[in-house]
Amino acid sequence: MNMKKTVMASAAAALLLTGSVSAMAYDGTVKFEGEVLDAACTVDIGAGNTMTVNMGRVNKSTFTGAGSKSDPTKFTIKVKDCPSNITTATVKFDGDAYEGDNNVLQLTQETGVATGVGIQLADSTQKVLPLYTASSEYPLKETVENNLDFYARYIAKSDTVTAGPANSVATFTMNYN
Repeated sequence: MNMKKTVMASAAAALLLTGSVSAMAYDGTVKFEGEVLDAACTVDIGAGNTMTVNMGRVNKSTFTGAGSKSDPTKFTIKVKDCPSNITTATVKFDGDAYEGDNNVLQLTQETGVATGVGIQLADSTQKVLPLYTASSEYPLKETVENNLDFYARYIAKSDTVTAGPANSVATFTMNYN
């Protein structure tokens, strides 16, 4: 009788293992490709590698409904000392998106924060630059300081905008080609 229980337990375990193995299906392959560079360009955005873009003080009457925008504020990321084999770069901005809209940064949640508005980024041609997405390529030269221009502007995300601090934070990543 003990032998019969052992055989049944072994058979049950084999069935459980077979069931878990069949749940693992081969659906595809992900290949990761890249290169480790000996040296990259030097990014020069200020002390502590932090840049502050002064968006100014914008009257809430500027926003006449969802989608209305403030005037853009230009900011520049300076890149220098590029090796000769690096000729272009793209820039990707990351941050907290406004309620799932990857085209707009959410404002920092602080006391009295403005509502109904976020910050939209754009490239040098003022084409909207979605978060988490590489910009178009910027040409780089090895012996000069390269200026990568971008724009930021407030955009109403609601028909009603309230006044208050309107700050946000984004990080950026350079990808050299």
